[in-house]
Amino acid sequence: MLPLLLRVKKQQEIAVIASGRCVTLRMALQKIWIPIHEPQHFSFEECLRFLGRSDRECLHYIQQGKVQRMLLSAGTPVVVEIGPAPKPEYLEVTVLAPVGGEVAEEPIKQFITHWLHLDASLQPFYDYTNTDPLLKGLAQEYHGLRLIGMPDLFEAITWPIIGQQINLAFAYTLRQRFITHFGYHAVVNNTDFYLYPHPAVIAALEPEVLAPMQFSRSKAKYLVETARQMASGYLSEAVLDEMSYEAALERLVSIKGIGNWSANYALMKYRRFPQSVLLEDVGLQNAIKNRLNLESKPSMTALKEYTRPWKEHAAYATFYLWRSLLPQ
Repeated sequence: MLPLLLRVKKQQEIAVIASGRCVTLRMALQKIWIPIHEPQHFSFEECLRFLGRSDRECLHYIQQGKVQRMLLSAGTPVVVEIGPAPKPEYLEVTVLAPVGGEVAEEPIKQFITHWLHLDASLQPFYDYTNTDPLLKGLAQEYHGLRLIGMPDLFEAITWPIIGQQINLAFAYTLRQRFITHFGYHAVVNNTDFYLYPHPAVIAALEPEVLAPMQFSRSKAKYLVETARQMASGYLSEAVLDEMSYEAALERLVSIKGIGNWSANYALMKYRRFPQSVLLEDVGLQNAIKNRLNLESKPSMTALKEYTRPWKEHAAYATFYLWRSLLPQ
């Protein structure tokens, strides 16, 4: 872990002695505006509802209608606060730390655009929901919700490994332990901020190190093995970014511990392949059961029938059905 502790105020005060007087200067915080594609189909409030679904979340925090998180900008850890801008076609990002020097804007714009899918076009999906009995009404109910992604490939592929075969609450507990123990940490405004662990950090571990955190033996082994595949270059963002959906799926499932569900989750959240559908996902199965008032979860055969027409709308259909499981 890097030995850096950031403690700042939103307005940093600097005492300057000049002409025998003590003058207090306030350093303005850097502001960045990020454009939203189809702002008429964007709801920051809906995105916040999804982002706030767990009290064990430690990569971002929601405060007073805004979200704060740490990210990397050209290799520099940066803490930002994201909220609505005066113009509805933008989000406003305030750099909370570090204070005093300009940070590179483009990596911040790219990260947040990917994370909140600000460049998405929802109109085709919304039009399609009117033709599918299973999806009808979802566009109106959760209008403006974007498919919250994961710009970090290692996070996107290890989060489903962590969550395999356990309930969501315990999965978040394990994820929180994983991040707080191995991730980069800084304190800003008396709040703990973290970056997701780097693959090289986890690749250097032996799986037994994760046992005291209640990771199963197989899950610990899969996490370390995945990290080593990334550290070796066999799996990387650069490699995956050049692949088709089929090739990327094949590459991911070739890694021990990554099955069809985990691979499609990563391809949906990181690569944003629109055809990604998680047929094995319990949440999707329960959402379909609820929507159709079925007595039990649908069979795999039935799931394939329900989802076959979705095609390029599969990822958003899955995400909106997940949203239907959360409280209003």
